[in-house]
Amino acid sequence: METLKTRSDRDRAARFTALYVRDHPRVCAFVHRRSGDLGAAEELTAEVFRTAWERMTAGQDVGTGWLFVTARNLLSNHYRSVARLTELHHTIADALGRAPASGQDNAVLDALDRLPAAHREVLLLSYWDGLSAAEAGEVLGCGASAVWVRLHRARKAFRHVYDRPEESV
Repeated sequence: METLKTRSDRDRAARFTALYVRDHPRVCAFVHRRSGDLGAAEELTAEVFRTAWERMTAGQDVGTGWLFVTARNLLSNHYRSVARLTELHHTIADALGRAPASGQDNAVLDALDRLPAAHREVLLLSYWDGLSAAEAGEVLGCGASAVWVRLHRARKAFRHVYDRPEESV
């Protein structure tokens, strides 16, 4: 026998599903146009609908307008967060006596992005994280001598990608 609570839960889920199907693409497009970042737009849109579900579970009404207002508020929070993070990066760079990322830094990051994951990982463990060959070997599940071989190959691949930015490995 179906209880009243089960029926209301089912109705709430059906209303939420209809809201989601109808408004998710519109809210995601709204956030994407304002953020310029599809990944951030998808995360923020998911947060909008998570909040909507919580609100509906509490018995409150949620409509299209509420979704867009919530999306706008989450975007404002996102902008403030990005601004704080950028300021933090500048503060750290100033404290370390280093300039913020330059064109050369961006070229290095771009070259790293185009490397196969295994090469990128051994380079980052060695240079970014400052691990010894033995420590990197623990992370990678191999011995120190294997790390040295991988590091040699990764450096060679990096030089190839960095010297030829239009090509990729």
